[in-house]
Amino acid sequence: MSLAVGLGGCTSASQWVENGFKVGPNYCTPHAEVGQDWIDADDERVLSNPVDATTWWSDSFQDPILNQLIAEAYNQNLTVRQAGARITQARALRQITVGEFFPQQQAVSADYSHNLTTGSGFDRHFSTWRGSFNLAWEIDFWGRYRRAIESADADLDASIYDYGDVVVTLIADVASTYVDIRTQQARLELVKLNVENQRRTYELTEIRMRDGDADDVDVQQAKSSLVQTEALVPQVETQLRQSQNQLCVLLGMPPEYIEDLLGKGKIPEVAPEIALGIPAASLLQRPDVRRAERLLASQSALIGVAESEFYPHITISGTVGRSANQFKDLFRAGSGFGSVGPNINWNILNYGRLLGRVEFEDARFQELLYAYRQTVLNANLEAENSIYQFLKSQEQLRLQLEAAEAADRTNELINLQFDLGEPIDFNRVFSVQNTKTQQEVSAAIAKGQVAQSLISIYRSLGGGWPSPYLSTPIALPEVTEEPEPVAPALPNEELPVDQVLENPN
Repeated sequence: MSLAVGLGGCTSASQWVENGFKVGPNYCTPHAEVGQDWIDADDERVLSNPVDATTWWSDSFQDPILNQLIAEAYNQNLTVRQAGARITQARALRQITVGEFFPQQQAVSADYSHNLTTGSGFDRHFSTWRGSFNLAWEIDFWGRYRRAIESADADLDASIYDYGDVVVTLIADVASTYVDIRTQQARLELVKLNVENQRRTYELTEIRMRDGDADDVDVQQAKSSLVQTEALVPQVETQLRQSQNQLCVLLGMPPEYIEDLLGKGKIPEVAPEIALGIPAASLLQRPDVRRAERLLASQSALIGVAESEFYPHITISGTVGRSANQFKDLFRAGSGFGSVGPNINWNILNYGRLLGRVEFEDARFQELLYAYRQTVLNANLEAENSIYQFLKSQEQLRLQLEAAEAADRTNELINLQFDLGEPIDFNRVFSVQNTKTQQEVSAAIAKGQVAQSLISIYRSLGGGWPSPYLSTPIALPEVTEEPEPVAPALPNEELPVDQVLENPN
C-alpha cells in the first residue's frame, strides 16, 4: 500500500521521493499546438531567417523622431509604470513566502505581574518577572513551503512577462499612432492641393460664364465640387488632432500641441521582405504566451500545497527564558527554564474539505492549461492575419498608386483643354477632379496601411521584448535636422501625387 493510500493523500511514496520529498505534481511545460510553418511561407517576401525583433521599429523605419518618441514613451508611460509596480509586488510576495520556509514563529516576550494570594488569615504579595524566547518551526516534510516558493517564483516570472506584454503593446501603439499621424498629414496635404486645383477650376468657370461659354449651372456645380473637397479638410484635421492627443497620452502627458515636436514627415517606408523565422520559435517567445505558461506553473505548485494538508504537520517548538520574583534575581542561577519537543497536528476529520481543495486547484490548473493553449492559438492567428495583410497591402498600394497616377494624368489633360478654351463637358471636369482627390487620398491611406500591417506583424511576434532599455540607460536620439515645411502650391501649380506620398518635404 502506498503512503498516499495509507494517509489519504494523492501522491505515492515513490513519487514523493522522486519529487524531492514533495507531494503534488512536478511541473513541466505542456505541449501547445502551433503551425509547423507560416501559411504564406512560399511567398518570396516571407523569409525564414531567424527574427530579431528587439528594436524592430528602428531597423524597419529608421526614423529618428519615432525612435525618440518610443524611448520617451517607455520612460514616461503610466501603464508601463503600473506593470513595473506589479513586479515589485510579486517580488515582495515571494520574499514573504520564502520567509515562511524558516522558523514560522520567533518571538521574544517579557512580562511582569504583581500577585496576591490569601488564606489562613493573611495575605501574601509577591511579584513575578519573566522573559522568554519562543520558536516554532514546522518541518517542510511534505514540501508545502517549497511548493509555495515554486508558485511565488512562477508568479514573479509571470509579472515580468506581464511587464513585457505591456512594453510590446506600448511600442506598437506608439508606432501605429505615429504612422497614422504621418498618413493624416499626407492626406491633409493632398486634400489642400486638390482644393487649390478645384478653386482654380471654379474661377475659370466663372470667367467662361461671363464670356458666354458656360452657364450658372456649371458654376454652381464647380462650387459644389470645391466645397465638397474643402469639407474634407476639417475632417482630416480632426482625425490628425485626435491621433496627436492619443500620442501624448502614450507619452504619459496630458494632450497638448505637439506639432513642433513632430514636424512634417513622410509616411514610413517599408521593405517588401520580412524575416519571420518559424512559428514555434517566434510565437512561443511572446511575453503574453510566456506569462500564461508561468501562471500555469504557479498553479501546478499550488496543487502540491493543497495536497500537503492531507498529511500531519510536524513542528519543533522550543522555549528558553528566565523567571524570578525579584528583578535582581532574574539572571541568577536557578532562574532559567526551557523546553523543546515535537508537535504533530493532523486534520484527520477534514478530508472532505481538503479533497475539495485539491480538486479545486487541479480544476484551476486545467483551466489555465486551456488558457495557455488558447493564448498560443490566438498568437498564431494574429501573426498569420498580419502577415497576409502585409503582403496584400503591398499589392493594394501598387494598384492604388497606379489609379492615382492615372487620375492625376487625366486631370492634367482636362486642365489643358480647359486652359486652351476648348469646348468641354463640365460634368466630366468635376468628376475627374473628385476622382483625383479620392484616388490620391486612398493611395496615401494604402501606403500607411503597409506600415501599419508591418507593425501588426511585430506586435504579434512580441517585438520590442526583451526591451533594449532594461539593461542600458535610455539615450534619446537627437534630431539634428528640422523638417522643412511644404511650400504652398500656387493656383496654377500642383505637386505630383508620388511626391506628396513619398516625400512631402
